[in-house]
Amino acid sequence: MVVVSLWEDLELSLRLDEVAFGYPGHTVGAAASFELHSGEVLCFLGPNGCGKTTLFKTILGLIDLQAGAVYLDDRSTSSCSQMHLARAIAYVPQQHDAYFPFTVLEVVMMGRSPHLGLFKSPTRHDEAIADAMLNQLNIGHLREEIYTRVSGGERQLTLIARALAQEPRILIMDEPTTNLDFGNQIKVLAQIKNLARQGISIIISTHDPDHAFQCADRVAMLKGGSIIAVGKPAEILTDDALQVLYDVRVKVMEVRIPHLHKLRRICIPLN
Repeated sequence: MVVVSLWEDLELSLRLDEVAFGYPGHTVGAAASFELHSGEVLCFLGPNGCGKTTLFKTILGLIDLQAGAVYLDDRSTSSCSQMHLARAIAYVPQQHDAYFPFTVLEVVMMGRSPHLGLFKSPTRHDEAIADAMLNQLNIGHLREEIYTRVSGGERQLTLIARALAQEPRILIMDEPTTNLDFGNQIKVLAQIKNLARQGISIIISTHDPDHAFQCADRVAMLKGGSIIAVGKPAEILTDDALQVLYDVRVKVMEVRIPHLHKLRRICIPLN
C-alpha cells in the first residue's frame, strides 16, 4: 500500500489535563483527563447525551475549553493555529448531509484544504494522495461516483478517506458505524484497526461494547460528562460496569473461534 509511507515515523501524543467542556453558560463535562499514544485506538463508550461529541469538538478546537488544557506533544493546543490543528488531527463526524453532486474523489480532495494556501487549487500531488486514500480503504472504484448516490457504508468510508487526505497523525471518529448495516460495520472497524497498525492514533465513540472488544486498545467510559473509568476492554468492560454505564443488565462472555484459535469477548443483554 503506497499510503503507508505517509505516516511512517510520525508520532504525536495527545493529552487532556482536567478539561471542562461545554457551551457558554452550560458545562457538559469536567475533569476529563487521559492520554492517547501513537498507533492506539481509544474507544469512548457512553449513553446518549453523555458528552462524547462535545468533548471531541473541544479537543478539535471547535468549542472553547472551559477549564484545563489539551496538549499535542506537550504543546498546548490553545497556542496552535487552526491550520496546525487541522494538519495534526482529522475528524470524521457522526453524520454528514450532502446537498451537491460532488464525486467521491471531490469529497476526499476536500481533505487537502489544510495543505493548500489561500485561493490555491489542488495539484496533481493532492489528487494522488486522495486516490491513495480511496485505494487504502478499497473504494477506489467509486472515484467518479456521485457521493450522494453511493451506499451509507461507502459514504462513511469516503468520509474516512477525506479525513486521511489531511495526512493527520490523530483521527477522531464520532460513532463511525452509526446507521450502517452489520457488514459495513465490520468493514469500518477493520479499517480502524488497519490504520492504527500504520501508526495513526485513533479516538472513536460507539454505543456498542462489542465494537470496543473488536478494535480498541483501551476504553474510556463516559457518563454524565465524567470519565468514570479508563483501561483495557477486557479489564473494565465487566457486567457490573456496563450496567452502571447503560442502566441495563448484561453478561460479558468469551466465545471460542475455532479457525482463529482464540477467544473473543461479546456482550449479551439480559433485560
